[in-house]
Amino acid sequence: MIKVGVIGIGMMGSTHLDIYSRLKQARVVAISDIDPDKLSGKARAKGNIEGQAQGLFDMAAVRKHDEGMKLIADEEVELVDICLPTPLHMKYARAALKAGKHVMVEKPLARTRREADILAQCAEEAEAAGIFSMPAMCMRFWPGWDWLKAAIVKESYGRVLSAHFRRLVTHPATGFYNSGEECGGALLDAHIHDTDFVQWCFGMPQSVSSHGYCKITSGVDHVFTRYDFGSGGPMVTAEGGWAMAGGFPFTMQYTVNFEKATAVYDNAAEAPLTLYRKGRAEAISLAEGMGYDYEIPYFLDCIRKRQPPATVTIADGARSVRICAAENASVLKGRAVRV
Repeated sequence: MIKVGVIGIGMMGSTHLDIYSRLKQARVVAISDIDPDKLSGKARAKGNIEGQAQGLFDMAAVRKHDEGMKLIADEEVELVDICLPTPLHMKYARAALKAGKHVMVEKPLARTRREADILAQCAEEAEAAGIFSMPAMCMRFWPGWDWLKAAIVKESYGRVLSAHFRRLVTHPATGFYNSGEECGGALLDAHIHDTDFVQWCFGMPQSVSSHGYCKITSGVDHVFTRYDFGSGGPMVTAEGGWAMAGGFPFTMQYTVNFEKATAVYDNAAEAPLTLYRKGRAEAISLAEGMGYDYEIPYFLDCIRKRQPPATVTIADGARSVRICAAENASVLKGRAVRV
């Protein structure tokens, strides 16, 4: 059984704790947060989609640390799960790896491309010593999105001609999310899910052409990007933002046009994934749950088998931050930017 420590008991930390509470292959032995109310369970974060942060974990059953470095120093902890604000990711992930702990770190991997590259180098060195790490890029594990990746790889319906991804939500309006400098705006905090998925499916784009605007923070709060994969590559675009008016529902969608079919995903639909082909619409049956339900057991299995993660790596996380940095530069410069 792998002994886990979770740093940061906000929305994602609470969601991760919920997942661990249902698993037999791991046991949370320690948690950490600088907010005593969150640490005690008196204050609980809420999720922005159904299923997140349900408060299933019993806070009274574990040791509590008022600072993340104390948890990293806890000798019983084998895996450090980092769910802190983005600017703190590199500091704590790097410290945990140097302490010989396995590390899961929430997205985005780091606030800047430079920090992401430094962390990727640390992860590579740790992996050589049998210490594994993984960024929590949950869309690679999300039911319906994993189906799309498989369909693309197998060319089940021919090549992809075009693909559009869309992720819109209202602004969280709490903590570091209010600072564009700290969170990177919706472009880095939310849109990176789709940027990473585009990278996973189609590889690194040659360049990006992005348009966006600030509304709530000093960062890009709404972005529309075209990813250029060169002559003969698919036409790929993605839209993401958290500048929608209050009451707007969380929206997560894709439309992918293959040579022989069109796949449409809409999280709000009764049957989220529909495949159109041969003049018919077919609802695709999906596994239950969210990406978090699969990414955490996957990483635990990697640790147990002593095999480095392959579905998503720290290097992948660094590349996604690099693409987002190019998208941000494209918005500011008003032209395409090479990745």
